[in-house]
Amino acid sequence: METIQTMVVTGYRSFELGVFQEKDPKIKVIKKVIKMSIQQYVEEGLEWILIGGNLGVEIWAGQVVLELQKEYPELKLGILFPYAEFGEQWNEKNKQLLEDLKTQANFVDAVSHSVYTNPSQLKNHSKFLLSHSGGAILIYDEEFPGKTRFFLEESKEFAENNSFVIHQISMDDLQNTFFDDDSV
Repeated sequence: METIQTMVVTGYRSFELGVFQEKDPKIKVIKKVIKMSIQQYVEEGLEWILIGGNLGVEIWAGQVVLELQKEYPELKLGILFPYAEFGEQWNEKNKQLLEDLKTQANFVDAVSHSVYTNPSQLKNHSKFLLSHSGGAILIYDEEFPGKTRFFLEESKEFAENNSFVIHQISMDDLQNTFFDDDSV
């Protein structure tokens, strides 16, 4: 099995999980699962985590990568926005979360350098992420639909003709982590 050097991390947006406060206990569980998943791949040679910058799993994954860099300085964070001025319409608190990540990331750019004009920019973003990575860690469960469904469908289609690992984490996986660990 060849080493995966770059992986995308995506999943539910915070509002899809009903998470509206940074102190929500769900974040701790999700970050723990992300950390365990990323560590597994880093031990096997993973070098880059790519995120799109969405509020929720992607922001939390970025924060986890920054924490992991203390232990694994070779691990890098890339933020690839789907379009220019991504997040500009967010409230100040959320803008600050994104800004903090951007200033600490190893690479920041946008796939489309124009502001949002149509859904094809989102599709092109997904295609770019898929073609520039060897796998994806998705916190997504088909029983609980959300926007990540589109990326999962595109990932499955991409994996049919390419060497691409889909590491999917379900709601049951999250619940098991919560109940298995007293520290969460």
